[in-house]
Amino acid sequence: MSLTWLQLGLASVSGALVALLLSVFGGGGSVLAVPLLLYLVGVRDPHAAVGASAAGVALNALTALAGHARAGRVRWRPALTFAAFGVTGAWAGAALAQRIDGRALLLAFAGAMVTVGLAMLRPARAEDPSAALPNRPSRLVQLRLAGAGLGVGAASGFFGIGGGFLIVPGLMAATGMGLAMAQAASLV
Repeated sequence: MSLTWLQLGLASVSGALVALLLSVFGGGGSVLAVPLLLYLVGVRDPHAAVGASAAGVALNALTALAGHARAGRVRWRPALTFAAFGVTGAWAGAALAQRIDGRALLLAFAGAMVTVGLAMLRPARAEDPSAALPNRPSRLVQLRLAGAGLGVGAASGFFGIGGGFLIVPGLMAATGMGLAMAQAASLV
């Protein structure tokens, strides 16, 4: 697929916007990247948009991770445990997505966004800033991280999304870590 100069410019502006939001919020880039690629840039194949989104957001996340790591906000062991199982789930989700018609994939993506939007309307839990997650989580927390990582990874691979909409809540639910720590860990 070849893009026109206008499409390349729109893709660059879209990528910069996604990078900014990913850095600020610790996630959410793919939720914007897929629609931007499809409806602004003009990528016609939903599978190509999902794949390009995942690759672009991964590069942006790596860049944002460097700043969070320098600031000491990343709890590496829980983040790496979640990521290792997330990669396995993402591989399975991506393999399944390739077997789904592009229009059906977009409909499922829209359904996932509605579900996430409704979930965000729930009142937030009050965070206890003194409750810091240790860098070495208990076995129970490791099992919860593995399960959440597999589930979130499968959804992430299937839809090409993850970040702030799935990974951050998954990390918070599995470990009890606060929002800022989960945002930093989600970038891993």
